[in-house]
Amino acid sequence: MAGGGFSSSTTGGGGAHFEAKITPIVIISCIMAATGGLMFGYDVGVSGGVTSMPPFLKKFFPAVYKKTVLEKGLDSNYCKYDNQGLQLFTSSLYLAGLTATFFASYTTRRLGRRLTMLIAGFFFIGGVAFNAAAQDLAMLIVGRLLLGCGVGFANQAVPVFLSEIAPPRIRGALNILFQLNVTIGILFANLVNYGTNKIKGGWGWRLSLGLAGIPALLLTVGALLVVDTPNSLIERGRLEEGKAVLRKIRGTDNIEPEFLELVEASRVAQEVKHPFRNLLKRRNRPQIIISIALQIFQQFTGINAIMFYAPVLFNTLGFKNDASLYSAVITGAVNVLSTVVSIYLVDKIGRRKLLLEAGVQMFLSQLVIAIILGLKVKDHSDDLSKGYAVFVVVLVCTFVSSFAWSWGPLGWLIPSETFPLETRSAGQSITVCVNLLFTFVIAQAFLSMLCHFKFGIFLFFSGWVLIMSFFVLFLVPETKNIPIEEMTERVWKQHWFWKRYIDDDYVGDEKVANGKNNGYDPASQL
Repeated sequence: MAGGGFSSSTTGGGGAHFEAKITPIVIISCIMAATGGLMFGYDVGVSGGVTSMPPFLKKFFPAVYKKTVLEKGLDSNYCKYDNQGLQLFTSSLYLAGLTATFFASYTTRRLGRRLTMLIAGFFFIGGVAFNAAAQDLAMLIVGRLLLGCGVGFANQAVPVFLSEIAPPRIRGALNILFQLNVTIGILFANLVNYGTNKIKGGWGWRLSLGLAGIPALLLTVGALLVVDTPNSLIERGRLEEGKAVLRKIRGTDNIEPEFLELVEASRVAQEVKHPFRNLLKRRNRPQIIISIALQIFQQFTGINAIMFYAPVLFNTLGFKNDASLYSAVITGAVNVLSTVVSIYLVDKIGRRKLLLEAGVQMFLSQLVIAIILGLKVKDHSDDLSKGYAVFVVVLVCTFVSSFAWSWGPLGWLIPSETFPLETRSAGQSITVCVNLLFTFVIAQAFLSMLCHFKFGIFLFFSGWVLIMSFFVLFLVPETKNIPIEEMTERVWKQHWFWKRYIDDDYVGDEKVANGKNNGYDPASQL
């Protein structure tokens, strides 16, 4: 087989077949691009670990150090880490990412997916340097802000890159490589924190923050080596280059049907002068509503509260420092393994079944955790025996596993594959923005919520899981194995509710007839 890999053919609208092979260049490009997830995951995992280390707290957050080390037992079990400055250290990254994603939308569309990933790599490297060398809280926050800019650019470009370069038959699995790398990054951070916490001299936290340079360099080098997507090249008027790349990544010369469809999608995209304004049009309402809802719901599962603050949370429940970091490593490992399950299943059983099954599992595990903590962990007493402690860790792992094969990867996959080309960059920008906004809200509020809600925090999140499961049941369509440029015809126009928003008479800003515009033929542009 030319180019190597397995053969596959995908059906486009109107019965057209797009021949594609799973070529080595596609696999390598996707793996290298997905290292953006590795950096994101490391940032998520490392913050919770270092904020539980006494030397780090003593240097940057002496008030928390006093409550957790010097005056142990005087404060409520649930309130000893309640500190706005400590929460700002974690959440500032996401506030910066929220702002950066609007600039990333422009670079993704005008400069390409590849260059946007390269910019993200440079931001990451700068942030790592500031954090590892931090002498005061201001320097620490500047580093987190730079890392946040990297997150904004990477989360904007990488999911779109993965969705566009992958053959439709395995698009879900390759896109989830991003989320798999997020989970590997979290696990790597947990392992590093567990090791650096044992370093004598109190400088282990610097090593934890500095080792983020490894995934930062991997993303930067990867962005230099990968090719840009055919969609992006064609969108920017580089037709012949786009055609050559399409031939290369599909491993076949029979690319004309797919190429013509990309050219037509690009023509429609070029007619849209204001992509953000175009998102508000009626025909784009299903995609934008689902994308925004998925991001809000993803954060209100409570997953990031657990991932950011896993060691802090386990400390609150009575685990000793080493035990809390060790428990965080266990949950991190479960996170990675369960994401692999998603890669295997997402293109076989589909997106909806994974989301619905996980809803039941997350709801029940959080409900039981709340009951155990309500009975056993009081404000100033901890009756959590070893058996109950192990059971809590098992329940947390049950929750994490269900999230990792559902809401984690699919919250990114579904938006990246459903927007039409003319609004894809703008749509992904809104998706990332909403995700980072609510990530910031949860990161900034969780420790205070834990202090006030106590065990009820898990009841709060389980209630949201119930709501989001009903949303999926009635309003989220199945998108597995649908070519990315055929979503309107084969998904939105077929859905019982969303089809009312799709107007056959308009595409983008122009009136069309039967998919043509005044007799326009995409082949005429070649």
